Amino acid sequence: MNPPAATAKPPLHYGWIVVAVTFLTQLTTAGAMSAPSVLLEPLQREFGWSTATISVSLSVRMAVFGLIAPFAAALMLRFGLRAIMATSAVIVALGMLASAAVTDPWQLTVLWGLVVGGGTGMTALVLGATVANRWFVNRRGLVIGIMTASSATGQLLFLPLYAVIDQSFGWQSVLVAVAAAMLLLVPLIVWLMRDHPADVGLAPYGAIGSPAPPPPQKNPVAATFEAAGVAVRSRDFWLLSSGFFVCGLSTSGLIGAHLVAACSDHGISQVSSAGLLALMGGFDLVGTVASGWLSDRWNNQRLLCIYYCLRGLSLVFLPMAIGNSFLALTVFAAFYGLDWFATLPPTIRMTTATFGKTLGPLVFGWMFVAHQLGAAVATFAAGLTRTVEGTYAPAFVVSGLLCVVAGVLCLFIGRKPALDETRFETVSVNV
Repeated sequence: MNPPAATAKPPLHYGWIVVAVTFLTQLTTAGAMSAPSVLLEPLQREFGWSTATISVSLSVRMAVFGLIAPFAAALMLRFGLRAIMATSAVIVALGMLASAAVTDPWQLTVLWGLVVGGGTGMTALVLGATVANRWFVNRRGLVIGIMTASSATGQLLFLPLYAVIDQSFGWQSVLVAVAAAMLLLVPLIVWLMRDHPADVGLAPYGAIGSPAPPPPQKNPVAATFEAAGVAVRSRDFWLLSSGFFVCGLSTSGLIGAHLVAACSDHGISQVSSAGLLALMGGFDLVGTVASGWLSDRWNNQRLLCIYYCLRGLSLVFLPMAIGNSFLALTVFAAFYGLDWFATLPPTIRMTTATFGKTLGPLVFGWMFVAHQLGAAVATFAAGLTRTVEGTYAPAFVVSGLLCVVAGVLCLFIGRKPALDETRFETVSVNV
C-alpha cells in the first residue's frame, strides 16, 4: 500500500526555491547598483560634470550600501525576509526613476547615494548568509558561493544591455529599464519567498528531526551593536575586515565603477567594454561557485591568500593590457573574473567559524561595512586620479599591491583560538 501523499518526501526541498528567488533578487539588485557605471560618460556629455564630481554620488552609494548591511539582518529578523526584499526592490525602483530627472550633482548624490544605496543595502550579501544559515545545514558552503556569485555577477552581467539602451534611447531610458526590472521582482518575491523552513513545514536542508518554529527575538538592533562590541575585541575580525576593505577597493569600487571609462580613454567603445564586464560576470559565476565548493574542503586562509595575490597581479597587469590590445584585455577580464568575488565564501565561512552561527551573520554585516568603505574610497580616488593625472593606471597598480598585502595578512587569521560563542549568549539573535 502506498503511503499517504501527506507523508511523501517532496522531490525538491523548498530551500532551493528560496535560493533561486534570492539569487534572482540579488542578481537584479546588483545589476541596478552597477548601472551608473555606464552612465558616467553620458552624464559628462549632457551636463559637463567631471569624473570626480559624478564619482561623489557613486562613492556615497558604496558607503551607504555598506553601512546599511549590519542592520539588514536586524530588519529581516523584525519584518521577515520577504517583506524586506520586496521593500528594497520598490525603493531602488523609485530612486532610479527619479534619477532620470536630475539636473544638479547634489540630486544625483541624494538619489544614487542615499536612496539607491540604502535600498540595495537592505538586500546586501548579508541576505545570502542569512538564507544559507536558516535554510541549510548541508551544502551551506555551496549555497554561500551561489549567493555571492549572484551579487558579483549581477554587477557585470547587465552592463552590455544597459550600454545598448543608452546608445539607442538615451541614458534616462537605462534608468527606466532598471526600475522596471526591480518592480518585476516584487510579485515573484511575494509569491515564492518564505522566511523560515517552518513556514512550509520543513526542517532546514540536511537537518535531522521535525521542523521547529523560529525562536522569539529580543531587540535585534541592540544585538547588532552588541555583536559589534564582541567583534572589535577579536584580532581575526580586524584581519578579515582589512582584507574585506581591500576586496571592495579592488572590485566594485574600482573595476565595476571605472573600467568602462578607462576603456573609453583608450578608444574602446562603451558596448565593447561593457561586454568585457559581462565576460567577467560569466567567469565570476563559475569562480565564486567553485570557491564555495572549495571552501568546504580546503584551508580557507590559504584560499584567501591565493585569491588576493592573484587578483593583485591581474590589476598590476591591467594598465599594460588596456593599452596593448583588446585580446590582452579580454584575457585580463577572464582571469580577473574568476577571482572577482571568490573571496566571499571563505570569508563568510571563517567568520562563522570564529564567531559562531548566531553571531556570524551579524559580525559579517559589520565586516561588509569595511568592504563598502573600501569600495567608496576606490570609487572617489580613482575618479580623482583620472581627473588630475589623466589616467587610471596609478589606481589600478596601487589597488593590486594592496591585494597582495591583504593576501599575506590572511595567513595570520585563526592563529589564536576562536571565540567561545557561549560567552555571548546575551546576543539572542538567530539568523
